[in-house]
Amino acid sequence: MKNNGQAAAFYDLEGTLVGTNLVHTLAFYSRRQQGFFTTIKKSVGTFAKLPLFGVTDLYSRNVFNEFFFQSYAGESQDRLRYFSEELFEEVLKPAIFDGTRELIAQSKKIGQKQIVITGALDFTVDRLCEYLGIDEFVSNRLEFVNGYATGRILPPVMASATKAKWMREYAEKNNINLSESYAYSDSISDLPMLSIVGHPVAVNPDFRLRQTATQHDWAILDLK
Repeated sequence: MKNNGQAAAFYDLEGTLVGTNLVHTLAFYSRRQQGFFTTIKKSVGTFAKLPLFGVTDLYSRNVFNEFFFQSYAGESQDRLRYFSEELFEEVLKPAIFDGTRELIAQSKKIGQKQIVITGALDFTVDRLCEYLGIDEFVSNRLEFVNGYATGRILPPVMASATKAKWMREYAEKNNINLSESYAYSDSISDLPMLSIVGHPVAVNPDFRLRQTATQHDWAILDLK
């Protein structure tokens, strides 16, 4: 039976709408640690891991997520949320691509619901999504015990095929017509979410996604 529901625009966030990534956010929080020596220790540890983060991301986005978010272990939930507004103003807002606001405005103009699906943490992107006029977002969530992060991500982990699965379930529950919907991403890791909509769009694509988009005659956008 044909789904004649509303069309939606599904966006990846980092690298697609803003020129930041998960490492930028972690580095920001690392610099906000209390105490000079704590700051030095945390920052050195974070930056020492950068090459390993890159390797695991190339190998598997799911493995990357599990490894990367261990760096938040021991962080206070209150402190992370306290600095989220500063993160938005200093890191995220200045990194919004020039074409992002226009893309979202044009999508809204034709009646599409605006949805962000991101591997970032919820408290780091809620202010950004509000600023961009996003209707709804789904993200990763840290596990906290007694107010402190364990370093674990609560399921489902938003990466790769999980994003596509979430989109299918969301579309079914909310009468969204995926055949008429758009999906936007910069990374080949988001190929599953791009493949289940009628209008996949490669935005500022990495090399592999650009190749795939060209082979399948998908639209390619540069928002920078």
